[in-house]
Amino acid sequence: MTGYDGFSEGGRPMARYIRHACVFCALLLAALLANALRVQVVQSRAYDGNPANRRSAIARYQQPRGNILVDGRPVTGSVDTGEQLRYERAYPDGPLYAPVTGFASQKYGTTFLEHTEDGVLSGSDPLLAPLPLWNDVTRGANAGGDVVTTLRRRAQEAAYRGLAGRKGAVAAVEPATGRVLALVTSPSYDPAELSGNDEAVSAAWARLNHDPEKPMLNRAVRQTYPPGSTFKVVTAAAALDAGVVTDLDERTDSPDPYRLPGTTTRLTNEGDGCADVSVRDAFEWSCNTVFAKLGVDVGVRDMTATAQAFGFNDTGLRIPFSVATSTFDPHVDRAQLALSSIGQYNTRATPLQMAMVAATVANGGLLRPPYLVERTTRHGGETLAGSGARPGRQVLRPATAARLMELMAGVVRDGTGTNAAIPGALVGGKTGTAQHGLGNSGVPYAWFVSWAQSEDAPEPQVAVAVVVEDAAADRGEISGGGDAAPIAREVMRAVLGR
Repeated sequence: MTGYDGFSEGGRPMARYIRHACVFCALLLAALLANALRVQVVQSRAYDGNPANRRSAIARYQQPRGNILVDGRPVTGSVDTGEQLRYERAYPDGPLYAPVTGFASQKYGTTFLEHTEDGVLSGSDPLLAPLPLWNDVTRGANAGGDVVTTLRRRAQEAAYRGLAGRKGAVAAVEPATGRVLALVTSPSYDPAELSGNDEAVSAAWARLNHDPEKPMLNRAVRQTYPPGSTFKVVTAAAALDAGVVTDLDERTDSPDPYRLPGTTTRLTNEGDGCADVSVRDAFEWSCNTVFAKLGVDVGVRDMTATAQAFGFNDTGLRIPFSVATSTFDPHVDRAQLALSSIGQYNTRATPLQMAMVAATVANGGLLRPPYLVERTTRHGGETLAGSGARPGRQVLRPATAARLMELMAGVVRDGTGTNAAIPGALVGGKTGTAQHGLGNSGVPYAWFVSWAQSEDAPEPQVAVAVVVEDAAADRGEISGGGDAAPIAREVMRAVLGR
């Protein structure tokens, strides 16, 4: 018994050591679990974003990217390089669609539709998974989905061909729906040059970013210009809705030249015969003096309200990528208001914004917000999400819109926009010459905004805005629609099928 008791007493320290060892091991295990939790949860974003971690990039480019479609045909593709980052983006008609697709680069990321629809195109959107949490369980990747655009190929090609490499942009929309039918900028570039991650891509990036012609600038939605006389559509709308003008054919009290209120500066016109002419004649022949005075008579409050109803000063416009804000300054004196009312001073607009103005007039005063994505689909064609269409808002009284359509039709029939006429169609338009540069020394921008309706159609089918930055014609020809109006005509013809 004594030996047993001795053994028992000697065994107690051993059991205590074992317990201590077990506790220590449990603490080590807890520490390991806590560290794993820290790495996997708390610091996961930091590790995922670490440039040294290539696992996500390798996984991202291990399968072909989904496509962007125009008229049911892909305008993008994927090329199997056999490299670690296996698939690179391809653009069969890169410069034509660059303002819409943007680029998807292994080195420089994504822009425009490639960016806003990246989840669908890359296959990472949860809607592409067959079941909730499916990918979390299987660790698999879904095939990239497709993005179906609202563009019309023939309209896009007509706009690109019309600009012919000159600096400028074209935007065309469907008035009744807001669908963007064409979105072109020039000069353009080939997004495929930026797809990979080798030295050639770096060289192309540097060249494109340092090019003084700015080929990567999306002039249709990211560049604002003084809209010049095309803004007279907005001024006429404000005057009609405010009751300042009741009869389009009544002579106005509009001196030529017109002295800007509170100044000694005299505003003149490009041509003669603008003194006291009616609003109809002033609109057809683009009399600055009449519309400058008209804006002052309307007042800054109503002019601002009308401009903002059309979309000016809206900082949230997306189609789905963001659009630069078009501006109408609400804090101006009467002289500045006069200049603002003819599209000068601080008034600035994107081509898309001016297409929205023409579309609203053509749609009975109802503005349909523009959108570019008709739907997103799985690779097999099954719809994931519907269009980006949003509810419209009534900007003008229908009677006001009808009178504006009458004025715009007169410009094409009898005024400065005859170069936009299309046989077998009713066309309305407004020419514009936008001054810019120090002391207005720059070559004027040539503008044209318009809408068109086939003789057998119940409503206008297309509205277009064109701006040409480096117009080659002289001032008189630019004012007459010599540069921009023919481009708009060809885009409208493409949409109408004529």
